[in-house]
Amino acid sequence: MGGFACCFESRRIALKLAQAEEFESMREAVVVADAVDELATSAYVSEQQRRMEAESILNTAGSEQVEHLERSLALSHSQDDGWSSERSNQLAENADSELLERILELQAKGYGKAKIILELWGVTKGGSPKYKAAEAEYKRLVEE
Repeated sequence: MGGFACCFESRRIALKLAQAEEFESMREAVVVADAVDELATSAYVSEQQRRMEAESILNTAGSEQVEHLERSLALSHSQDDGWSSERSNQLAENADSELLERILELQAKGYGKAKIILELWGVTKGGSPKYKAAEAEYKRLVEE
């Protein structure tokens, strides 16, 4: 019977070793999965931060353009004589030339029409009235 006891003891030790190896491989898998999850979370957070920064930049650029136009309108309405209309036309031409310059700059960088409209007017491609107005303005400036 001593041989059987030795055999059973060897089997028991082998099972313990197999369980220990299985536990170790499962632990390693958990560590790897945790690292992958951490990287994915970090990438997602970075993407969200980049989106928020881009939106902030676009909103800032859009508000600066609105302020510029409001100042131009205020100047044109502040005086009602002929000089005011001449000045208004000059301001409009300057604004157009600035927009055209910016359009050409973006085209040189490889931007397409939709991306330029998004950059300058802050509207995304689609059938909205704002997009159609921006697209018409874009076409008017480019065709001049």
